[in-house]
Amino acid sequence: MRRAGRLRAVAALLVALVVLALDAGRGFAEEPFAGFETDPLQPADTSSPRDTLRSFDDNITAAMQAWRQGQTLQQILGPGGRALDTIDFSRLAQEGRFAAEVESALQLKEILDRVKLPPEEEIPGDAAVADKQNPVSRWSIPQTRITIARIDGGARAGEFLFTADTVARLPEYYEAVRHLPYKPGALAGIYDEYIHGFSLILPRSWTRNLPDWSKRLVFGQTVWQWLGFAIVVAAAVALVRALLRWGRRWDERHLEAPPSTRFGLPAAVLAAVAAAFLARLVTIVGLGFADETWAPLTTATWVLMFAALGWFVVLVTGRVADVVNAARYTEAGSIDSQLVRIVLRLASLVLLVSLVIYAAGFFGIPLTPVIASLGVGGLAIALAVRPTLENVIGGLTLFADKPVRIGDFCRFGAEEATVEEIGLRSTRLRKLDDTVISMPNSDFSQREITNYSRRRRRLYQTTIGLRYETNEEQLRAVIAGLDTMLRDHPRVLHDRLHVRFDGFGASSLDVAVFVYVSATDWLQYLEVREDLNFKIMSIVGAAGTGFAFPSQTSYLALDPSLGAGPAT
Repeated sequence: MRRAGRLRAVAALLVALVVLALDAGRGFAEEPFAGFETDPLQPADTSSPRDTLRSFDDNITAAMQAWRQGQTLQQILGPGGRALDTIDFSRLAQEGRFAAEVESALQLKEILDRVKLPPEEEIPGDAAVADKQNPVSRWSIPQTRITIARIDGGARAGEFLFTADTVARLPEYYEAVRHLPYKPGALAGIYDEYIHGFSLILPRSWTRNLPDWSKRLVFGQTVWQWLGFAIVVAAAVALVRALLRWGRRWDERHLEAPPSTRFGLPAAVLAAVAAAFLARLVTIVGLGFADETWAPLTTATWVLMFAALGWFVVLVTGRVADVVNAARYTEAGSIDSQLVRIVLRLASLVLLVSLVIYAAGFFGIPLTPVIASLGVGGLAIALAVRPTLENVIGGLTLFADKPVRIGDFCRFGAEEATVEEIGLRSTRLRKLDDTVISMPNSDFSQREITNYSRRRRRLYQTTIGLRYETNEEQLRAVIAGLDTMLRDHPRVLHDRLHVRFDGFGASSLDVAVFVYVSATDWLQYLEVREDLNFKIMSIVGAAGTGFAFPSQTSYLALDPSLGAGPAT
């Protein structure tokens, strides 16, 4: 009860913080911003280098003035979004993209407010772009490498944007000019102010009224940002640990319950991912961690979140396999349950590979060279993975044909063993001497397999050799006694029961016995066979005869000579 009360208290605190954050966001502006545009859907003008430069400068200035005056998010993001539309950010990674875009735009603004720009009439405009003889396709600010160029393809073909190469070198350009004085009318210090005090949740008045010691820079961030970051991380760690502990305890309490109720740990992992994402969002949006100081931290956070998502996929597929097997009433360890688990394991592998590919693109890792290298080295890779693919296909063949099941006793080649597990790569078998062998599926599936466990009955077949001294009456008595004994035995099947005088052997009169026994287990069959053997001995003895054994008879005689009389 105490634990439940603490959880409710934590939930109430989180709700209260969200409400306060929303109220703070709504309370940004007490007075409307005079410079707010009347047409918020109007796109940025990027029809020429002159229009792009003007559009960027006007809109970024309007956005930052709205932020400085504490206006609403709509009044900040409207012109800010148009300013970002004048820049080619196509090479930025998805991870932390928006923060990187804003930081690059502010660095560009800082540079333009310090360097000398040519008169507006000298910047190529619509006429220069439309010139049929010598149309302008790119333009650089004099004495700089800051370039505006026309986009040739894609959804924004024909627009003039600050190039991706310019974006990549903006930090370098900013460091080179930051010692220069601002031009008259520039937004002085806007970049440093944004880096060390920007928050979409906390009002500007809160950060302005903080004590001076909290505004000191430590490793690129202010003290109050680091303190807030420590609080957020501690709260996130405590929440994640509590969720994981709750998930494990939930599953432990439902071990005897149906598998469909044992989803506590996957739910906790997913909630932990959401908690980590929320902590990252609060850190970036609420505390303003958006520069190089936060980059390694946010990367580590995303790596942990992707790893947790992969863990969640593995957990869920395992739970789903339990639910499916329980719904189909499959026996634990049977080939059907193994097949369900193998299929879901392959599905989880596909999902994990897809997650890795998405994560690589998210972090900006180029996959095109990797795919190209796969095309070039495809033959080598195919040869390397051929044994693994053969084993996988062999395992699927075993699952499809079902020559054996888990627990079956079988003969494969010259070996006999019991099947314990059929995996994706190999089959594990336990031999009669209790040793375990692991055989690749490709090899096992190609063997001649005799499944003894599939027998509906076992054959008892033997030949009884009686002495040649046995007369006809005794022989008939033995055959009649054997037939009666077998038909009266509770474990002997009457169909195809045969007891016949088979012929004259080298040392015996042979009686053939052919009968089926209702025993599928090997040890049970040995017990029945022993009982039959003892009863056969009693019947032969009661008939007054005995079993023959290899013997020889010698005849001594003198052959007569040619022309002589008979020998005497």
